[in-house]
Amino acid sequence: MKQWDKAFKKYGRVFLKPQEDMLSVVKEFKKHGTNRVLDLGCGTGRHLVYLAKQGFDVYGIDIAAEGIRQAKQWLKSENLKASLKIGSIYQRLPYNDNFFDAIISTLTIHHQKIENIRKAICEIERILKPGGFIFINVRKRKFRKFYSAGEIVEKYGGQKTNYKVIAPNTYVPVSGDEQGLTHYLFNKKTINKEFRNFKPEIWVDKKARHYCFFGRLKK
Repeated sequence: MKQWDKAFKKYGRVFLKPQEDMLSVVKEFKKHGTNRVLDLGCGTGRHLVYLAKQGFDVYGIDIAAEGIRQAKQWLKSENLKASLKIGSIYQRLPYNDNFFDAIISTLTIHHQKIENIRKAICEIERILKPGGFIFINVRKRKFRKFYSAGEIVEKYGGQKTNYKVIAPNTYVPVSGDEQGLTHYLFNKKTINKEFRNFKPEIWVDKKARHYCFFGRLKK
């Protein structure tokens, strides 16, 4: 939490525009009569603002109090409303069963070890209505060499950056703005495995650094 608060205080609204696929996602939501949407790991609120402008009943949760503060400020400046809470997405979420029609989460859920990500997925399934939608993007960045746990990975993409591998497909940057922040690397196989209770459509974003998928909870 302190790390994210520090980042939001330093950089403010890093993301101002919606994720590039959100227009298509919203069209699909509207096509199926989606109303109540949760932004899981909402940060400073770029998707809260976008979804509220589109007429959805919007909710957001983030572990960083500073992110929530900035999101509230942004919504107020646009004369928009959303229900916001401070909390970890890897613990029991403060919502009732089958509460949401859809859940989005961008650049967020992969920031933990897989055992905690699985807890978040279970909570998504609990609070999402049967047949409800998810749109999530997760890190797919691949190293030239991915070493065994405990070793350091250097020089990715021509830049010298150190990463400490702490578990299979899991690393932590040793330096930089994301120092100490856990990253779990997904591929299509692990997406299908971990989100097996969904019917996902998976694609790679234009920058080829993330997998995006749009899924529907099986009834």
